[in-house]
Amino acid sequence: MSNATQRKPVMVHDDSRPAPAGPRHRIELDGAEALRLLGSVSLGRIVFTRHALPTVRPVNHALDGGDIVIRTHEGAALTSHAQRTDDPGVVVAYEADAIDPLTHLGWSVVVTGYARLVTDPEDLARCRTLVRPWVDQAMDQAVRIRPDLVTGVLLTADRRSGAA
Repeated sequence: MSNATQRKPVMVHDDSRPAPAGPRHRIELDGAEALRLLGSVSLGRIVFTRHALPTVRPVNHALDGGDIVIRTHEGAALTSHAQRTDDPGVVVAYEADAIDPLTHLGWSVVVTGYARLVTDPEDLARCRTLVRPWVDQAMDQAVRIRPDLVTGVLLTADRRSGAA
């Protein structure tokens, strides 16, 4: 049996059904509410440069004292970039959201800040307890992202402001 026939099928989301009719409204969130929402989910996407081009990776995360903590491994491109940088770190963007695929309602948060490899043994041990790797690979490193700019939007069917 070939490798192609041994692979498991890839799950593809079918959102071919149209979103409910009606206007959508975009409400800007303040930084505190945006970080609260980001902390309510565990999966996001980190954006950094690799070979002078933007690179995006899905990762899981935790909030720790206002910082975003992710796990990584020795050979990862982000680990290499964060390791070589001087203070304050390497510039990254981090995005997380919860948007319903059928209604297109929910929220999205983008954090821009500085990522640094965690080198302090006690902090690294702490980070390892906060974030459990979701891929079957050794994730012995951690990166802290210190938010510098936090933006968020609430996508709603009405004009009311508030949290999702």
